[in-house]
Amino acid sequence: MSEQGRPSNFVREIIEEHNRTGRFGGKVITRFPPEPNGYLHIGHAKAICLDFGLARDYGGRCHLRFDDTNPTKESQEYVDAIMADVRWLGFDWGEHLYHASDYFEQLYQWAEELIRKGKAYVDDLSADQIRESRGTLTEAGRESPHRSRSVEENLDLLRRMRAGEFPDGSKTLRAKIDMTSGNINLRDPVMYRIRKATHQRTGDAWCIYPMYDWAHGQSDSLEGVTHSICTLEYEDHRPLYDWYLDALGIYHPQQIEFARLNLSHTMMSKRKLLRLVEGGHVSGWDDPRMPTIAGLRRRGYTPESLRDFCDRIGVAKSDNTVELALLEHCVREDLNKRAERRMAVLRPLKLIVENYPEGKVEEMEAVNNPEDPAAGTRKVPFSRELWIEQDDFREVAPKKYFRLTPGAEVRLRYAYIVQCTDFKKNAAGEVIEVRCQYDPATVGGDSKGRSVKGTIHWVSAAHAVDAEVRLYETLFTKPDPDAEEDLTAALNPQSLTVLSGAKVEPALASAPPGTRFQFERTGYFSVDTHDSAPGRPIFNRTVGLRDTWGKIEKASS
Repeated sequence: MSEQGRPSNFVREIIEEHNRTGRFGGKVITRFPPEPNGYLHIGHAKAICLDFGLARDYGGRCHLRFDDTNPTKESQEYVDAIMADVRWLGFDWGEHLYHASDYFEQLYQWAEELIRKGKAYVDDLSADQIRESRGTLTEAGRESPHRSRSVEENLDLLRRMRAGEFPDGSKTLRAKIDMTSGNINLRDPVMYRIRKATHQRTGDAWCIYPMYDWAHGQSDSLEGVTHSICTLEYEDHRPLYDWYLDALGIYHPQQIEFARLNLSHTMMSKRKLLRLVEGGHVSGWDDPRMPTIAGLRRRGYTPESLRDFCDRIGVAKSDNTVELALLEHCVREDLNKRAERRMAVLRPLKLIVENYPEGKVEEMEAVNNPEDPAAGTRKVPFSRELWIEQDDFREVAPKKYFRLTPGAEVRLRYAYIVQCTDFKKNAAGEVIEVRCQYDPATVGGDSKGRSVKGTIHWVSAAHAVDAEVRLYETLFTKPDPDAEEDLTAALNPQSLTVLSGAKVEPALASAPPGTRFQFERTGYFSVDTHDSAPGRPIFNRTVGLRDTWGKIEKASS
């Protein structure tokens, strides 16, 4: 266990060692630095929980800093969505909201300083030429013919780049490090490129923009960040992070890398998720099938369940894949405690209680949530004509089928025991009506000594509210969709099923958007926040009552 009484991990061990040695004076300042070029997804949720959670646990603070260094792909829409997602997850940055663009002038001045120190130069090679001359893991790179330019010439060219004198792609500023380094990131990396694009914050004030590796460490330094926590793909970039800070001789945070979240049947590439949105394969970034935080929120996931999931999977140094079943388990476990129960018939079949008086209506008392006594009860109308699920009747029942079939008895949830007496079919041979007799002495939970194994849900036909129900499965059929070359071929054609004729109990007619329920015997559902309307609710299935993708692996596995 860590000093805070929470499960330890290697990141906490590093922080606690720093606290013992006094490296940062006992301070813990982290940052979450998203690029505003798309919506955040479940992988970002892990980073958010780690960055903000560590700062909380060690009495520090976490900054939200937008890496807005690529104006061609960024927008205010993404900035607003990211802030909403972080807040929804339960975290806040207080007054510590920053942007890399806040530091553009300082970054530029430092770039000139590196030129004066002989540690940076302006290069005329194209992007392809730079890539080709970098070499490979087994072959050293080749120095640019422009690497030996004088300090004066480099300063002149950089200032003219800033002034907009040169076209896009014609020149870059590169750090002068080592073209023979075993780490390709140290082979004279690009610091600035010319990009004549309007920035969503700075407008047209700049036409050269810093690369992430140049902006990242210096931004951390300016903000006094102590622990710069990144995903594992930045491990090979850490020597460059350190080189820039040491070359400038400025305050030096500690970069720490952890394994990103890999979730089965889930895509984690923002670039590929954008392709799904732009290609019309989903309705938008917040489509409930998307792994975005906005999509999960619209589907009915709770922030508590996502935080619980992130706690369970822990923080590791090596990559692994977490089964989707664990995420489903976390939301199911959370909703079981907080979601009120309701009855909803998704695929209706008429049930007529023959011996129940016509015109009579009873109010049956139904429990709102057996896991929460404070949730109380509600009244549900019961009448002679009901809707039941089509699957709850079989003309010829298989073994261990404990629902309605000719001669069989079942209990109607919160109501009576009924016995099936007859049924009707249409010309196509489909069952369209089931008839039964009820026992008035068996109201509520009283079975009068009978052994009735089955209980089914129902809705009074006269009082039912029409609703649309959207059933979701995984967006991809492949366990690792990020590895698929043909993105569309991996899409699941059954990822969305729309049931337009569902019948729900009247209490659901005015349920506010975003309200979550358990539809008894069916699953957990949420009122859609976009398309639902008063009197005509639309429900998104959050998760079924049982695991979709097999057994849940222990979080420690």
